[in-house]
Amino acid sequence: MAGKVYIVGAGPGDPELITLKALNAIRKADVILYDRLVSSQLLKYARDDCELVYVGKARGEHTYTQEEINRLLLEKALEGKVVVRLKGGDPYVYGRGEEECMYLISNGIDCEVIPGVSSILAAPLYAGIPPTNRKLSSSFAVVTGQEAAEKKVLRVDIKAIASSVDTLIIVMGAKRFKEIVHELMDVLPPDTKIAVVVNGTMDNQYTLTSTLERSMEIADKVKPPAIIIVGEVVGLRRMLWVADKKS
Repeated sequence: MAGKVYIVGAGPGDPELITLKALNAIRKADVILYDRLVSSQLLKYARDDCELVYVGKARGEHTYTQEEINRLLLEKALEGKVVVRLKGGDPYVYGRGEEECMYLISNGIDCEVIPGVSSILAAPLYAGIPPTNRKLSSSFAVVTGQEAAEKKVLRVDIKAIASSVDTLIIVMGAKRFKEIVHELMDVLPPDTKIAVVVNGTMDNQYTLTSTLERSMEIADKVKPPAIIIVGEVVGLRRMLWVADKKS
């Protein structure tokens, strides 16, 4: 009899942000396939006999291809095991979790998703930046700074989106930071506030703030993983951020 796969969101980095349901799945798993940004502290909740498989990806460095991960999930489930696919943030928000679950379901495997706290919201909040505010921001949009290479038609028009919302949140944009800023300068005032949260919610988090016209001064400090926030809400950080281990 085939086992079951849980596609689990581990949260953005701080291990305390994991949900109780996700933690329960980890505790009962026979096998856990985990990603690069998953806190090692969460793996301590796994059973002593649980098989731990690292399948993390970094830019230009993959321990397993996506196809190999799909096949491994299927293989372990066909062995009758309870499998947890542990992914950073939320598995269905730029996480490929939906691809893995569709593959498993198409092969007759029971697959369940357990949502996680996404860095899209957690990183700005840990830096004292709210995406919305009654006076400053009634809307926000989230886009990727790097679309998949295999897409036939690129759909993210940062200029159009930035000019139609109050707050723009950009993920996976660290490598294209300078290019993104130049695009934004075409449609937004030069004094528009911008922030970059690097290593969001982790102990080594740091936050860079500037304006579009002066953003090249911080460009060399922008490293992945990073969340870019553009809009007047960035200015609220001076009243909301409390100096502790996060910066």
